[in-house]
Amino acid sequence: MDSAMIGKIEKAIQYAQEPDRVSFDSFQVTFKGDHHNHIVTYKAGEWRCDCSFFKARGVCSHIMTIERILAGIVAPAEAAPMPA
Repeated sequence: MDSAMIGKIEKAIQYAQEPDRVSFDSFQVTFKGDHHNHIVTYKAGEWRCDCSFFKARGVCSHIMTIERILAGIVAPAEAAPMPA
């Protein structure tokens, strides 16, 4: 391995210890649920999921799971108020 590659690996290790260097603007994932796969997106601080629970409540278990995985890197979703 050459010295340039060793320098890049060392820099990557340093960067990984400083997660505040990273912010997500947008991404899309396929979430493998118990019954169906779901598409979850994050763009400009807003979450979306194609599941019916998200459509009714503005948050769902799929989004909450990804929030836990990416804790501190993405803003949490805000649930819609419960209907009266």
